Amino acid sequence: MKILIAYGSKGKFFHMQQFSNALTELDIECMLVQDSDYSTGFPSKKILELIPNNKFKKLINEFKPDAIFVDRQSHFGLDAIKEKIPLFVLLRGHYWSELEWAKKTIHNNFKDKIILWFKNRTAEKCFGQASAIFPISNYLVDIIKEHHPNQNTPVFFEGINHLELDSNKKMELKHPCVGLLQDANWWGKTKEMLILKKVLKKMPNLTFYWAGDGPYTQKIVKELEEFKNFKWLGRLQYPEEVSKFLSSIDVYALISGMDLAPLTLKEAQLMEKPVIATNVGGIYEMMEDKETGFLIKENDPEDLIEKLTILFDDKSLQEKMGINGRQFVIKKFNWGIIAKKFIENIKPYIKN
Repeated sequence: MKILIAYGSKGKFFHMQQFSNALTELDIECMLVQDSDYSTGFPSKKILELIPNNKFKKLINEFKPDAIFVDRQSHFGLDAIKEKIPLFVLLRGHYWSELEWAKKTIHNNFKDKIILWFKNRTAEKCFGQASAIFPISNYLVDIIKEHHPNQNTPVFFEGINHLELDSNKKMELKHPCVGLLQDANWWGKTKEMLILKKVLKKMPNLTFYWAGDGPYTQKIVKELEEFKNFKWLGRLQYPEEVSKFLSSIDVYALISGMDLAPLTLKEAQLMEKPVIATNVGGIYEMMEDKETGFLIKENDPEDLIEKLTILFDDKSLQEKMGINGRQFVIKKFNWGIIAKKFIENIKPYIKN
């Protein structure tokens, strides 16, 4: 079997490469490409991407894939549908909620709304005509069914390779500390970080380090920078700097208004860090409440303060949860197991 894997951004190459390696170990022939290198179209800021080319057809004719797996809804997926090649779409986030938040906030002008309309038309064609949509959490299954009730939705838990993370290198941080590692790409998710205002005020002896960036960064930094125990680090290089950051913090916190299967939550547990995360979306599937850390209520700073107090008052509990977290991630998010399930799920759609 030949599988062509197309990733959307360079930041996703690392994860798709791990997936490709796992498939290769199962004697599956894989080819990993960036989608925009072979297929583009309207809308685009780059003039050259608006000019039709035959790169996609040449790629298909040379590799002859039995299936195509994409990690975003793009023209690459549309071209796969046109060629009648089984298309499988990975859905990492709550696409429809993100779209609505974009319309309400930074993309609320007429021009941006037109661009979003065209992008959404491409996405909905990919969703509707794909052989299956692979959501990265069980929570997303019902969301997809609301928009595409007849679509196939086998869950695809993104794996993680524990051998890729180096816990020996450290960053110079002030302890005790809490590390947040999340971008600020859409307001529905990012606005939850504003509960930290009360937490920072009530817990001055704890230093909070936020690593991440995005269009809403300054809205958060503006609210929190008045506190001396808040430090914004910007976006860290992946995976080297991220690994160094996670190995240096005492506790990891994911303060989010929506998340489906956050990789950093799994990585923090893999680095044996106790975790605290908002109980929204599919987050509860990526950790074990009271075993690897604590789930907290949305928009409830007092709950966060309580859970942080419990952890920092009990060093042995921190260590226990850290050990439990590593075992949990290695067992549940093994790429080898995930690759086998993926092949089982796509076989019915592959022509013999």
